[in-house]
Formats: sequence, structure tokens, C-alpha cells
Amino acid sequence: MRFLADPLSDGAVLAIAFGFVGLSSVIMSSGELKPQQPVASSKLTSLDRYAITQTVDPNAGRLSNFGLYGAIAFAIVGPVVTGVRESSAQAFLVDAMLYLQSTGITGGLTNLAKIAVRRPRPRAYIEQQRLLDLYGDRAEEIGATDYALSFPSGHASTTAAIAATATYLAFARAGRHSPRPWITLVVGVLATAFVGYERVRAGAHFPTDVIGGALIGGGVGVLVPHIHREQSLKERPVWIGYQPRAGGGIASLSITL
Repeated sequence: MRFLADPLSDGAVLAIAFGFVGLSSVIMSSGELKPQQPVASSKLTSLDRYAITQTVDPNAGRLSNFGLYGAIAFAIVGPVVTGVRESSAQAFLVDAMLYLQSTGITGGLTNLAKIAVRRPRPRAYIEQQRLLDLYGDRAEEIGATDYALSFPSGHASTTAAIAATATYLAFARAGRHSPRPWITLVVGVLATAFVGYERVRAGAHFPTDVIGGALIGGGVGVLVPHIHREQSLKERPVWIGYQPRAGGGIASLSITL
């Protein structure tokens, strides 16, 4: 299966996506956004309460970074391997664009959600409790913006976007009867789960934060390569039809994979 890229439209998408990521990251790091304050822990979902009662692992943040950097390294090496395998510079450029677009759009959506929601991180709850234990009613509010950028997890969303794009490309090119796409799928899911788990263990995110990030990244990672398939291969992937008959009719649904 071939994938096509348009320098003008795809270049514009990349510029918008990474431009928004850059500007929103500057705003979030400036300290101008007033963070939301932690609420009573009883208001958290039962799935999330573990994140503030656990013993935070000081090494988990570094491990989650290793997982993220591994995914990014794959997104760099993958297009090179494709270009060499197909002896085509164009194949390399198209794959590189697909990974860039997946991660750029995912990063923009992730930052937009962070700014809109401003959910306190688990470590904000832990820090607030420490201040309350020390100063009681005189305890100051949590003031750092980063303490309220919990939802969704950027580590999880980026890893999931790369994994989803890689899996889609593997299935499209090797077919479902080849072991390569299934191995890619399993490794991608495990990598995303590992990164998400370590982000929770680091006190940086709640479980629902990493689930939300994985859903954003996974969705974008599938949609980007799908809409870049060669036109002849993506016409009518889903066809819904109705055939009139005496006394009624019959509806049909067919899906082309």
C-alpha cells in the first residue's frame, strides 16, 4: 500500500501543529497560568486515588523518559529503514512526515487539553498535604503552573501516537498474515503501558491521565496514515447499501480493510 504526502498542505499542518505546541509550551512554562488547587481526595475516582496514596518512586520519571525517548528514536529510525528497504528517498520522506504529523497534532491536542482542564497532578495533592501538616490553616496554595498540568499525559499520548502510526503502516504494508505488524502492535501497546505506568509511579499523573493520553495519541496515530493512503485504495472503505424488495428491503454493510 502506498502513502502520499503533499508538501503544501502537509507542511501547513506541521507548521500549525508544532507552532501551537511551541507557543503553548512557552505559555505553560511562563508561570502566568494560575493552577487549579487540589480538591478533597474523596472526590477522585476510585481508579485515581491510588496515585496519591502510593509511595512515589523517585526513579519512575527517568524510566518513563527512557520509554518516551525509545519511541521517538523508533520514529526517527523507522522512516530510514523504509527508505532503505524500498530504495526510495520519497518513501523515507513520506514516512517521516507521517510520524511528524502524528506527534505534532497529538502534542497540540495534549497541550490544549492541559491548559483547558488544569488538573492538579498527584504530587500536588501530596505537596498540599505536606504543607497542611506543617502549617495547618496557614498553608499556602500550590502556586506552580506545572502542578496543574496533569490531564492528559504527554508522555503517554506521544508514545501511543508513534506506536499507532507504526502499527498502521506495518499492517498496511506487510498484511495481517505477517508476524511483523502483530509484533509492532504488541510492542507498541507494551511501550505505551510501560510509560503510562511509570508516569503514575512518579506521581506525575493519575491513571485516567495516561488513559486519556493514550486515547488521544492512538486515535491521531491511526487517522494520520489512514488519510494519507493512496486515493484509489481508500475509496469507499465502508459501504452501506439498501436493496428494495417486495414487501420490504434489505440493508447491507461492507468494510474494506
